[in-house]
Amino acid sequence: MEKQVLESSQERTFQYQNSLPSLPVPPLDESLSKYLDAVKPFLNEEEYQRTEDIVKKFENGIGKELHQKLLERAKTRRNWLEDWWLNVAYLDLRISTQIHCNMGGPGPYIEHCWPPKEGTQIERACVNIWHTLKYWDLLRAEKVAIERSGNAVLDMNQFRMLFCTCRIPGVTRDSIDSYFKTETEGECPSHLIVMCRGRVFAFDAIHEGNMVTPPEIFRQLTYIQKRCHSEPDGPGLAALTSNERTKWAELREYLISLDPKNLTLLEKIQRSLFVVCLDDSSPHATPEDYTEVTRLGLVGDPTVRWGDKSYNSIFFSNGTCSALCDHSPFDAMALITMLSYAEKKIIENEGKWKGSDKVRDIPWPEELVFTVDQKIIKEIEHTKELYYKKVSDLHLVNYAFTSFGKALIRKRKLHPDTFVQLALQLAYYKCHGRPGCCYETAMTRRFYHGRTETIRPCTMEAVEWCKSMLDPSDGTYQRLQLMHKAFAKHNKMRKECENGKGFDRHLLGLLLIAQEQGLPVPELYVDNAFTASGGGGNFILSTSLTGYTRFTGSAVPMVYHGYGFFYAIRDDRIVTTCSSWKSCPETDAEVLCRTVFQCFQDMLQLTVAAQL
Repeated sequence: MEKQVLESSQERTFQYQNSLPSLPVPPLDESLSKYLDAVKPFLNEEEYQRTEDIVKKFENGIGKELHQKLLERAKTRRNWLEDWWLNVAYLDLRISTQIHCNMGGPGPYIEHCWPPKEGTQIERACVNIWHTLKYWDLLRAEKVAIERSGNAVLDMNQFRMLFCTCRIPGVTRDSIDSYFKTETEGECPSHLIVMCRGRVFAFDAIHEGNMVTPPEIFRQLTYIQKRCHSEPDGPGLAALTSNERTKWAELREYLISLDPKNLTLLEKIQRSLFVVCLDDSSPHATPEDYTEVTRLGLVGDPTVRWGDKSYNSIFFSNGTCSALCDHSPFDAMALITMLSYAEKKIIENEGKWKGSDKVRDIPWPEELVFTVDQKIIKEIEHTKELYYKKVSDLHLVNYAFTSFGKALIRKRKLHPDTFVQLALQLAYYKCHGRPGCCYETAMTRRFYHGRTETIRPCTMEAVEWCKSMLDPSDGTYQRLQLMHKAFAKHNKMRKECENGKGFDRHLLGLLLIAQEQGLPVPELYVDNAFTASGGGGNFILSTSLTGYTRFTGSAVPMVYHGYGFFYAIRDDRIVTTCSSWKSCPETDAEVLCRTVFQCFQDMLQLTVAAQL
């Protein structure tokens, strides 16, 4: 009896999954009134009148019917949005998801244990991999702490997707295969895939029931590296994952038709724990400027990453590292939780392995040699050309603003996330002379399988404040009052979104119901106001807070004339990643980023001046 009590008193990672509340459907009138509020900054009087009429008509007509049908759907599902969101946001996309959808980010280890240093690639990789394997082990034993927001338990389902998960291309829609199992659920694949110089290797992370140690991983990686550096490069098959999806699906089918063994090898990659990428580049990196290491993580050599894999851990030849992930199975915070665990362990051990140096006689890595023909080799070359052409157009900067961070912002009694979002609104207004429709991720993980909702930071309150900041005749007091109003509005929206009371996913649900019923697209969705305010994935600013951690993320802009803007807020600094397309004449990631930094100063000045 005693033992039982002890065991059950320790929470298991997934124990509350079935008691989480279902995702709610907000009341129709509330969602529509929030929508009207959100489109205001982008319309003049007359346009607003017209949109208001369209919304009223929708609310009393077809919208009411669609809403009823959505409520019916929600009765039979714990999360009415889940399948839809996966398909619409990710699996139905036909563009290259590796470029347009994947997320990446640099490892911050250069700031403490591992400054860039040639010749450290393998040594650091094996320590990092080992801590990641320990995390997989904890997850299998359900010993990863359950995350909470206040007292609310958060959904942990996304953590199942960190390992042994891969996206599979389909001709019209992709799918996700996940082979992860907890210890109580049964066997889980335990091999790693290593990519180096266009070649692919696999080795098991478990030998005779025990995890391989860093010295053993070192032996395996050294073997792979020596072979790749002394023999000709491989075909670089992994590059095919960067194709647009239908093309990749067709090439994958063709590969399998060449030789059934190819399917076995593809499945070996899909089932693997994660992919280790040994990249020959040596990106420059300093604690204030992560630009190059971030860029090469997100859009580096396509022959040494598997774009469809949920986690690619990239190690560069100068010992810096990065990550590249398929976004469909999880959002960034699950990954960041895992990376923060590994980082904490790395720091505790000063970046070294302090255990036994004994190396068991484990089997050497096996090379996965695909049967390829001239057609595939030509396709790989062609894919690489297209990929490099596309990514050479990406302008990306990742800088640290070091004058202050969370500590000082909190001291001024301001919410740090809202602080950054409003600075971005002001910066966009300064650079472009108009409000910028903006998407900020809010997480809805207090609900069963919850993922995200959209916060729209470009509010009337934010716009009024921006105008005041740019109007020389306005005084400090007035600007400060408007700023506090904008803060209050943003904080309120964030709370609503996290509690399932946003409107973007609701409006999407109503549109999808109409499509499923074969009804015409309601006028609301073809109204100019819908697109101008960012609806239908047209946000000019695509943004996300990657937490109050040392990890920052990156992704490409959502629209051609837009920006990707990601930021991590630390006690003493704010680290931002900004991306834009070089060929777009009106956007410039560097200029926007520098302007945001200036706006941070201006906002702090405002609060200081007010206290004088």
